[in-house]
Amino acid sequence: MTRKIDNFAFLDRARGEPDVYPLEVRRSEFREIYKPYSAEEAADQSERCLDCGNPYCEWKCPVHNYIPNWLKLAGEGRIMEAADLCHETNSLPEVCGRICPQDRLCEQACTLATGFGAVTIGAIERYIVDEALKQGWRPDLSHVRTRPWSVGIVGAGPAGLACADVLTRNGVSVTVYDRHPEIGGLLSFGIPDFKLELQVMRRRREILEGCGVHFRLNCEIGRDIQASELESMHDALFFGLGTYTPVEASLPGMEKGGIVPALEYLIGQTCHLYGLDLPGYPFIDLAGEEVLVLGGGDTAMDCVRTAIRQGAASVRCVYRRDQQNMPGSQREVKHAMNEGVQFEFNSLPLGLVHEDRKLVGLDIARTRLVASADGRAQPEVIPGSEQRLPASAIIFAFGYRPSPPAWLEALGVSTAESGLVHTGPQLAGQTGNPAIFAAGDMVRGSDLVVTAIADARETALSIIQFLEMQQAQLKRA
Repeated sequence: MTRKIDNFAFLDRARGEPDVYPLEVRRSEFREIYKPYSAEEAADQSERCLDCGNPYCEWKCPVHNYIPNWLKLAGEGRIMEAADLCHETNSLPEVCGRICPQDRLCEQACTLATGFGAVTIGAIERYIVDEALKQGWRPDLSHVRTRPWSVGIVGAGPAGLACADVLTRNGVSVTVYDRHPEIGGLLSFGIPDFKLELQVMRRRREILEGCGVHFRLNCEIGRDIQASELESMHDALFFGLGTYTPVEASLPGMEKGGIVPALEYLIGQTCHLYGLDLPGYPFIDLAGEEVLVLGGGDTAMDCVRTAIRQGAASVRCVYRRDQQNMPGSQREVKHAMNEGVQFEFNSLPLGLVHEDRKLVGLDIARTRLVASADGRAQPEVIPGSEQRLPASAIIFAFGYRPSPPAWLEALGVSTAESGLVHTGPQLAGQTGNPAIFAAGDMVRGSDLVVTAIADARETALSIIQFLEMQQAQLKRA
């Protein structure tokens, strides 16, 4: 039974985000902090949508989700149809509903954002997909015509999974290779469970396998399978290897120790939580430590909130600009503040301080922002503002850059000096080797999960176009 839609709901119904678990629970447990909407709450919030004639939310969304359409379906209680529509544009809607910075994308563009409070688009997207899957939703592939082609995908992160989804829905045989024991890449290992629980990605794996996607995990190219062998096994290849090399900083005193690499810290925590063994990612316990996290992006927020949950004595985030200029989601910053993280805005790190080779602090200088030619305010040190912050552990969270494997060049895939893979211009995602394609962070640099999904979906269509033009011979056994 469907509900009668109230077209003026936004006038008397305020924006209502999902409830969060109590603070004492959030500060100590690695689980998602938001409680799910009830069916009534999801419908009530969906009805607030104005169904704009030119929906700005769709334009601001990198995958151009049909947002007003599935909000209307959710408001009418037609969850299975809404889930179908979510999947038409997005291969991982339940992930994007959880971790997309909607406050900078669709919800920021919502017509209601300026006075009435934006529609809670992300939370409703999460509700639609979670509820549909609970009710047994699965993709309808009854109309798919099987193609005589095989594509190998290296990397089971968001780009690789999105490419696999589109190819499979177009009848192409897909095998995904990944060196980790779980799919998802940094979705599973780099994003803490208080934002995205691992079971979400395990459920998505079941769906993809049910559609015919084959996964070969714990499989590293160059070690378990040679790149040349991989090329001979498939009609085309897609690489979605992400960015794993941290952006380095150079501060006096670094050589004396006390630095915790952000990615190792986050991955080690996930492995510890689930009893997984990933060489090179030990469990780093910061319980009782005075922790400083340097950086202002989402990785920095993941680190400070993880340290809180581990029981650190104090946790501070040091950032050289002000809060308004932080590159990460303001929603995550607010959560961190509520959970007890202290923020040292307008603070520039100068050097690490050690006593008997033991880290005891960080020297900083306060900054002010000044206009610059590139349009973004730049920090300028305020003379005489130096001071020392106590610290027994410092996490560098300055982002990541590409780390292209040595075997890429042997396959005819060229990279820029920065390590980014060259693609195009003939077909989206096509590299110097016409049968090899790439998308996501390894092409555009560290960016959002949703942009990796968008790029990979477009590239998947390019792969199909390439195979149709080549009339490739079947290579799979």
